[in-house]
Amino acid sequence: MKSLPPSLQAHLDTGTTTLAWCWRVTRHDGTAFGFTDHDRDLAFDGTTFEAATGFTASEIKDALGLSVDNLEVSSALKSDRLNEDDLAAGLYDDAPIEIWRVNWADTDQRVLMRSGSLGEVRRSGSAFTAEVRGLAHYLQQPKGRLFQSGCDADLGDTRCGVDLDDPDFRGTATVSAATSRRQFTASGLDAFEAGWFTRGLVTFTSGANANRAQEVKRHALNGTTATIELWQPMALDIAPPDTFIITAGCDKRFSTCGAKFANAINFRGFPHMPGPDYILAVAKPGDPVTTAGRG
Repeated sequence: MKSLPPSLQAHLDTGTTTLAWCWRVTRHDGTAFGFTDHDRDLAFDGTTFEAATGFTASEIKDALGLSVDNLEVSSALKSDRLNEDDLAAGLYDDAPIEIWRVNWADTDQRVLMRSGSLGEVRRSGSAFTAEVRGLAHYLQQPKGRLFQSGCDADLGDTRCGVDLDDPDFRGTATVSAATSRRQFTASGLDAFEAGWFTRGLVTFTSGANANRAQEVKRHALNGTTATIELWQPMALDIAPPDTFIITAGCDKRFSTCGAKFANAINFRGFPHMPGPDYILAVAKPGDPVTTAGRG
């Protein structure tokens, strides 16, 4: 049960209300945007809630237990602050969101109805539909470590310890040509062998995709020209002379950790644990007989 501020409760008791819905979304870069279904902008808590034409929400449903509460918000991409490129770039993926019920005649009279995060975002033309998930969905996500042969650390994090600022693991380059938003050629990486940056990370430092990053699927070398293929397309077109920083990749194997990064001591996997081949192995004619444990 919600506890309403006395002033808002008094307003509701009058029987004639001036209420509106307000949504506040905080992107991963810390920028907060506000939207309302009212016909004029509202402001409170340091955020201006922009009147969004066609901004509608489905019914809010509460459920007992740990089932995920969610609703959907639909709108047209008419705001200068909310655009398709930012959505495609992932700035709103799992972004925190607050849903308020506000007296638009006096915004001090308000109550927080729901806190959660953005889930799936579907786009069609100039419109979008965003799923708003309740906080309970975090309780359904796996936590802790997995026992596996491969390393479960991210290359360069505190558990890994590899210094990605080391020139041996970091390169700067300039785009020479681009065939798509996923594949392009670049100059400046001829000092590194082919495949050195496979599974690494590209971060653009100039051009339309500046400050956006994507994982590398393939790194090939033809003379002094490097070919880079990304796992996912960038949000905007890649074109010369865009510049980028690229960091070495790791396939999470113990042998790679030691040979490529000299970091076997920090390997975060279990390379000697039995795998499926060992578990499913059967005795064959000629195999030695083990007699250990017999009296």
